[in-house]
Amino acid sequence: MRYGVILPGGPAGAQVEQAVLAERAGWDAVFVWEAAYGVDAWSLLSAMAMVTSRVQLGTMLTPLPWRRPWKVASQVATLDQLSGGRAILSVGLGAIETDLPSTGEVVDRRERAGLLDEGIDLIRALWSGSTSFHGAHYDYECARDDLTEVVRPVRSRIPIWVVARWPRPRSMRRALRCDGVIPEFSGEGGPEGARSVREWLGTRGVGAEFDLIAEGETRADDPGSAAVVAEWAAAGATWWLESRWEMPHHSPERMTQIRDRIAAGPPG
Repeated sequence: MRYGVILPGGPAGAQVEQAVLAERAGWDAVFVWEAAYGVDAWSLLSAMAMVTSRVQLGTMLTPLPWRRPWKVASQVATLDQLSGGRAILSVGLGAIETDLPSTGEVVDRRERAGLLDEGIDLIRALWSGSTSFHGAHYDYECARDDLTEVVRPVRSRIPIWVVARWPRPRSMRRALRCDGVIPEFSGEGGPEGARSVREWLGTRGVGAEFDLIAEGETRADDPGSAAVVAEWAAAGATWWLESRWEMPHHSPERMTQIRDRIAAGPPG
């Protein structure tokens, strides 16, 4: 089991300081969220890359149907270069029932699903060096290859994690084109739900190297937190992400709480 922390937000400088603190406290990864308007996730992660050396860095998550896949591919590959191969891309359909800005993007679930699937394929094609992609939703063609060559990722395969709803077959099949799954449970969740997801993956030839992500909130002063996380690990989860989603996220009290939790280290 590896341990990441999802930063709830706040000014860019404060979040960079939290990333440094997280690395010192023993966390394995730092994630930031990506909204339509707010602190830019990729600028923020690049700044973090310059002041850390070990933690992996990524989004939780990028609403890919509302982004240009070639732009996202460029941003992630640039981060991977700046960080020496520590980038992770987490993608999903995008949340529409939130208090985030409404920008007129497509909200139809089926259409967003098609954009998500094709966007993942296009990003993979670009990272592998392709200069041509033509699908139902996206067309990409470039006569020159120098742009692709200079932005090649450090790693041969940057991890892509995707949100998938268990046990919906179509949603789960999307995970098979990626490197990890962030499950949303319809019905029983928790460690038992994670065990079912891991078993389903196994029947499709997906091994233990495939990441299964769990997230939640633990207290540093609660000795039972480690046991809770251990149940997820026993069920096949490979990452625990410490999350604090309550709003508003930038109050002085809230920022003190997240700093204290980061400083206390992972629940394991």
